[in-house]
Parts: sequence; C-alpha cells; structure tokens
Amino acid sequence: MEVEKVRCLIIGSGPAGYTAAIYAGRANLSPVLYEGLQPGGQLTTTTDIENFPGYPEGISGPQMMEDLRKQAERFGADIRFGIATKAHLKEGAHRITFDGKTEIEAATVIIATGATAKYLGLEDEKKYAGMGVSACATCDGFFYRKKVVAVVGGGDTACEEAIYLSGLASKVYLIVRKPFLRASKIMQERVMNSEKIEVLFETNATGLFGDNGVEGVNLVKRWGEADEERYSLPIDGFFLAIGHQPNSEIFKPYIDTDEVGYIITEGTSPRTKVPGVYAAGDVADPHYRQAITAAASGCKSAIEAERYLMEKGL
Repeated sequence: MEVEKVRCLIIGSGPAGYTAAIYAGRANLSPVLYEGLQPGGQLTTTTDIENFPGYPEGISGPQMMEDLRKQAERFGADIRFGIATKAHLKEGAHRITFDGKTEIEAATVIIATGATAKYLGLEDEKKYAGMGVSACATCDGFFYRKKVVAVVGGGDTACEEAIYLSGLASKVYLIVRKPFLRASKIMQERVMNSEKIEVLFETNATGLFGDNGVEGVNLVKRWGEADEERYSLPIDGFFLAIGHQPNSEIFKPYIDTDEVGYIITEGTSPRTKVPGVYAAGDVADPHYRQAITAAASGCKSAIEAERYLMEKGL
C-alpha cells in the first residue's frame, strides 16, 4: 500500500472540520480533509439554523455546511470522501487508513469526527427528521415557542433539555421509561417544581404521527404489565435526550477518552496527549455541542497545528 504524506490531515466535515480546513488552508498547511460517513455532519439534518452569528434571517443546515465547504476549498483544502477505518498515532508519523485501503501519513491530525445522537430506533424518527424530531433542544427549541413538546430521557441531559424548553414551550412532557429519574437531585427538583413540565414515568414512546410533521406521539405506560395502558398524546415537537456517542473508537488505543468516549484534551486547548494530534468539535465536547463552539475548536486546532509544524520545522 502506497502511503501519502501530508502536513495536516483533518478527519470529519462538520463545523469543526471545515473551520479547521479554512484556517489550515490560509496558513498554507495544504490540509487534506476526509468528510466521513455524513458529509457536513449532524447539521445537514437540521432544517433551520437561527443562532449562528452572521445569518440574521437564518440558514438551513445543509446550506451552511455547503458554504463552509466552499470556503475551505477556496483556501486550498483538498476535500475527499472517505471513512477512517484504522489509526496509528505516533509523533512524527501519524497514520490513518481510509476505507481500508488508502493510507495517509500526517505530521498533524485534527480529529473532528463528531458525535452521533442516540435514538430510540423508531422508523418515525427518520420519517419526521427535521419535521418535529430533534436531538438538540438548544438548537431547535426556538421553533416551538408556545407549543407542546415531549422530551425522552430520565438523566441530567433530559432534565436540562426539559427545563430549557419550558422557558419556550407552553407544555413539556418528559417521557421516562423507568419509575424514577436518574438525574442529579438538583435537576430532579427543578423538573418537579416546574409548572410547565409533566413527567410521564414508566412510559415508552412507540411511534409518532402527523401529516406534515409531528402532531402526536403514541405511548405505552407500564408496558407488558397487567395494567398496561396505550394512548396517544398531541405534541408539536419530539426531543431525544438519551445521550450521544462520540465517534472516537479507532483513536482510543492512543489518546485519552472519558467513560463515554469523548476525547480528553489539555485544559481549554484542543491538544490530546499525543503531540501533533488535536480534537475539535463534538467528539471532544460533552457539554455544549453547538455549531459555534465546534467551529471555534476547529479554529484553535488549526492554529495549534500550524504552531507545532513551525516549531518542528516541518
């Protein structure tokens, strides 16, 4: 297998990856970016983005990612389609294999592979993607002002999403599979003390319905028990808050991750424990998961890569 050598390799193509490519390209690092399984990242499944600075009228997720891609190409980024299937991270000779056949040796690597939201696995989640189904309340909650929404989950994230949405929506149902909340005590208290939030314990969502978007959810209470109850609940929005899975698996033998798989970096920098390897965006961010913070970390990663190459004389 012939090995291609590059100065800066970027893996992933969401706001973090494309922003890293823009900065690396302007610094004459000749970056090579592999887009991955979902070119443009999670935002390509988002219909409208209204909270990214510079778009006073808002912009669609796919259009924003296309704009970022073109901007990266303008500054010389070599953008390719491919999935990273194998990694060997060693200072001075980081090697990444794409699609099991193409091997790249890079002086610096920026990991921007993102995180994948966990879903229940319902067919309706795909059917209504961008039409009432969301995995990010901070991103999409604004569109549900004075409407009725449901949040699925019982942990801290679900409670945080429900509380956030309660400041916008007229009513929030928190659908919890278990007879209790797993969230911290303070988060439980905030949920229970909110007049707008109603917790549906021991309840599972089995499907969604609606003609031009989500209009309701089908629920089962105490599934499989003698007093099982099935009913439908009218809602306008369905939010998943059962966690994210960072796409970091192939890098774990070389860099540190937390128990979930988020890459651990040094302080507020994007540096990993391997010199010349940086992590940007959702793959290293369990807290914010916003396009603007992902873009910022992509910027920082490219600047760090430039400084590293300069120090090493590469």
